[in-house]
Amino acid sequence: MEFKVNSKVLEKLLSKIIPAVPSRTPMPILENFLFEIKEGALTVCATDLEIALRSTINVAADSDIKMVIPARLLYDILRTLDETQIKFETEPNSKLKLTTENGTYNLSYTSSEDFPAIPAVNEDKEINIKGDDLKKSIDQTSFAMSKEDMRPAMTGTLLEFSDDGLKFVTTDGHRLVKLINKNIKSEIEEQYIIPERAISVLSKLLNENEVKIYLSKTNISFHIGDLEFISRLIGDKYPSYNSVIPLENENLLKVKTSDLLSTIKRMGLFSASSTKQVKFSINKNSLEVSAEDIDHGSNAKENVACEYAGETMDIGFNTTYVNDVLSHVDGEEVIFKLHSPTKACIIEPSSAKENEELMMLLMPVRLNN
Repeated sequence: MEFKVNSKVLEKLLSKIIPAVPSRTPMPILENFLFEIKEGALTVCATDLEIALRSTINVAADSDIKMVIPARLLYDILRTLDETQIKFETEPNSKLKLTTENGTYNLSYTSSEDFPAIPAVNEDKEINIKGDDLKKSIDQTSFAMSKEDMRPAMTGTLLEFSDDGLKFVTTDGHRLVKLINKNIKSEIEEQYIIPERAISVLSKLLNENEVKIYLSKTNISFHIGDLEFISRLIGDKYPSYNSVIPLENENLLKVKTSDLLSTIKRMGLFSASSTKQVKFSINKNSLEVSAEDIDHGSNAKENVACEYAGETMDIGFNTTYVNDVLSHVDGEEVIFKLHSPTKACIIEPSSAKENEELMMLLMPVRLNN
């Protein structure tokens, strides 16, 4: 069997697929690309058993074949070549010869029979969404996914379909983010949890092109142009997040996002490494932000311009968490909705985007007396 292909065309294809190739795995077969040629079309797949990527290009081939080829070796060869025509030929003893105008490269290939099957996702349930909208939604919420494996559901991003819109929800128990895309509504309420690794890879693949999403009980598939991205879903039930969102946060603090964010970054330098604590002292139109590291004998405080309607309050937060929240608020001004120093705080942009609703929740920390 032999086929010919442009080196840069194949390199571009493999660059999309290689994120699914694991760097370390107890299953050596996963360190390969699956090449399948059928009727002049080359389909390349890779999987780490949690995610899979697949794409197809046309090639000049004299027959059909399925084979498994070392992924990183092939990809690295292509990356170092100038644009050229490559001829692939299978030879005896499972050898694969690559020939260009200037060189010959030999590597081994193996049978495809041990390569895991890529899950087929039923295409009955289809959702269409703009790629940049999907990227924005997962980028604004993914930072709050839990790193703890004790509650697997919280280590992923929840996609919840409802008549309010498509909700993206993440929480690690200390903070919670909910973003609603009101353009995608569903009469049937359904929940799907996408693992953190899939969210990380998906974010890098998305662009302005429309994405088709297909869902089954165990897997989700994203069609991005000529690329298909498949991920397993987390099977656990997501926590009842609505029950922790307070309804009576009547004290309202409005502040310029960039001003508070730069202050928080500086306070992070002065907060104790064990607690990461920052203190908000809030009076009528006055916000003092302070931090202290007793172990190193350092402290700092700054006043930040604000508008405040509510009772005088001292409340503590984790500087890292406040920094993360403010870094993902898409708006010039942000509103903190407060109740008391021990109750969850709601953070929202002061002006909502059209057909979008963003709500972030942050648990306070107990202040050192």
